Amino acid sequence: MAITKIQLNNITVFSSLDLPLSKGINVFIGENGVGKTHIMKLLYSACRAVRHDVSFAQKVVKVFMPDGACIHRLISRKKNIKTGSVSIFSDAAKLSMNITSQTKKWDADVRGEERWERQFPELNSTFIPAKEILSNGWHFEAAVHVGNVEFDETYVDVVSAAKIDINTGRDPESRKKYLDILYRATKGKVLLEEDRFYLRPGNQAKIEFSLVAEGIRKLALLWQLIKNGTLENGAVLFWDEPEANLNPRYIPVVAEMLLALQRDGVQVFVSTHDYFLTNYLEIKRKAEDEILYHSLYWEDSEVVCETQKSLAALQHNAISETFRQMYEDEIRKAMG
Repeated sequence: MAITKIQLNNITVFSSLDLPLSKGINVFIGENGVGKTHIMKLLYSACRAVRHDVSFAQKVVKVFMPDGACIHRLISRKKNIKTGSVSIFSDAAKLSMNITSQTKKWDADVRGEERWERQFPELNSTFIPAKEILSNGWHFEAAVHVGNVEFDETYVDVVSAAKIDINTGRDPESRKKYLDILYRATKGKVLLEEDRFYLRPGNQAKIEFSLVAEGIRKLALLWQLIKNGTLENGAVLFWDEPEANLNPRYIPVVAEMLLALQRDGVQVFVSTHDYFLTNYLEIKRKAEDEILYHSLYWEDSEVVCETQKSLAALQHNAISETFRQMYEDEIRKAMG
């Protein structure tokens, strides 16, 4: 079952947001500061709250890391705003949270958690942050938990997911098709030895992750998550800026992988600033693929969102507008 909608009132940059979501791929675009990653982190926190030992409100605090672990700091900072709310819907359940300026720590008014847990008893969800982290995976979780370093919990979670024991038998065909594509891109396989990650190119000696290009490390992380079964039918993938530090030649591979995962029942949420990624999703999509493009932008000092089923249908597209401006500037320069 998929997440179908999110509603926000007076949360971070949003005064009001009522956003339908695709059960396939959701692509968030817009300039910096319009809340793309905030939406994904709230949805991710809801996905993690399907576990009976994870509180939605507490997960939100660990993912956003507000000062003093006070969830009320997520309320809009506009004058006289003292309450905020989050509601997340599936086709059979609703998880909601109400916050006031007096809410202590993460003690928000959360409703619908029991039904939410019953609906998604075995949901796998993964958030891949913009910054690659596996190269720092050695004792990373322990260092965060004892307070030696500060990272929001999306980083801790993805390192933990990548460390899941790998099945040493033959890969099922459902995984092999992905692994072959990623192997050709990364030219290697991921190894985990004594809490450290390595890349092994073919039959060559292993290479420390810290010595591998960051873009390749991001693709290798995706390889690892598919290899260990984290990304399979019914899972949810959140990926913040897949294009960060990635050579443009690999963007078609990322687009192909996201579309294939969607066809195999993985719900995908992507935040991007990349012209090539958004356009390659359109180039490689099939008629039956389900994609929604959510363009966030400022209008009269408010963040609003336009949602369309195709990239070309968007009236507000910060990525295309920038490339159009660059083209016009090139013409002006060429004409003197």
